[in-house]
Amino acid sequence: MAVDHDQRFKILLREFFREFFELFFPKYAALFDFSPIEWIDKEVFTDPPTGKRRYVDLLAKIPLRQALPTQRPGEANALLALIHVEIEHEDTVEPLRSRMYQYYEPLRRQYGIPVLPVALYLNVGLDGIGVDVYEEYFGDLRVLHFQYLYVGLPALDAREYVGLANWLGVALSALMRCPEDERVQLTTEAVRRLMRAPETDHRRFLLCDCVSAYAVLVDSQKEEVRRSVVSTEEGKEMTKMGIFDPWEQKGEERGRTEEARRLLRLLLQEKFGPLSPEVSERVNGMSREVIEQVLRAVIRANSLQELGLEKGNGAPA
Repeated sequence: MAVDHDQRFKILLREFFREFFELFFPKYAALFDFSPIEWIDKEVFTDPPTGKRRYVDLLAKIPLRQALPTQRPGEANALLALIHVEIEHEDTVEPLRSRMYQYYEPLRRQYGIPVLPVALYLNVGLDGIGVDVYEEYFGDLRVLHFQYLYVGLPALDAREYVGLANWLGVALSALMRCPEDERVQLTTEAVRRLMRAPETDHRRFLLCDCVSAYAVLVDSQKEEVRRSVVSTEEGKEMTKMGIFDPWEQKGEERGRTEEARRLLRLLLQEKFGPLSPEVSERVNGMSREVIEQVLRAVIRANSLQELGLEKGNGAPA
């Protein structure tokens, strides 16, 4: 199952918006009243009036606890602001920098209230947490200096977040840097803590789903984590909710592919005799789709050469 980064994180951050700011930007979190948030599905023309249209990932209209000293003179709604969050899963930040400004300008102009822009990088770390900049120049004159907050998850240390009381931080530790020999231990600890978190089933599911989707583990490590977790009562309940379904589905698919390879080797040996190491290696490298094609062709084939498994002189293809 492919990971839908945007959808998964939109749902997760909407549910844990306060926790996101308290975790990464506590200074700004203190400015907002998070209890009444109005979520806006906003389409932005980046080249008005008929230019390219984009939907911002998350746009929240949220009350301020007090008016900002930088509020523009004469603006209404002095106790309202917009928070705009973009989720970027590419391995470069450059394209998003200009887009962050292209989103900001029409939002600021249309709503007439302050806008706080934030980027969440899933595959670029930069300095972990900070302020990024988009600039434009006319010769040596800097005509634009636009700043926005960012979080670069890969630059943060998973060991510092997996033990926090902020449950979103525990979940996001799956996307942070971690020593290879500690991945299984930290992933297991994260899932166990989240399963016991004093949250609703829905919120616990979202948190655990983040870990299962993004934990950087090979299949054997995933199975080790799963076995360790499902041995607990909480683990059994979360398994029923489908937390480990993507891992299990991948394992089942791998098992079906290996069974197809075994059947193909058996048929080839039955029809053409013992297989050379080269032919066996070619079979081992086949996808399930190719295996199925060869299985259908074996019935009519008169040689391994016809199947493309050996050259005409008997050498491996």
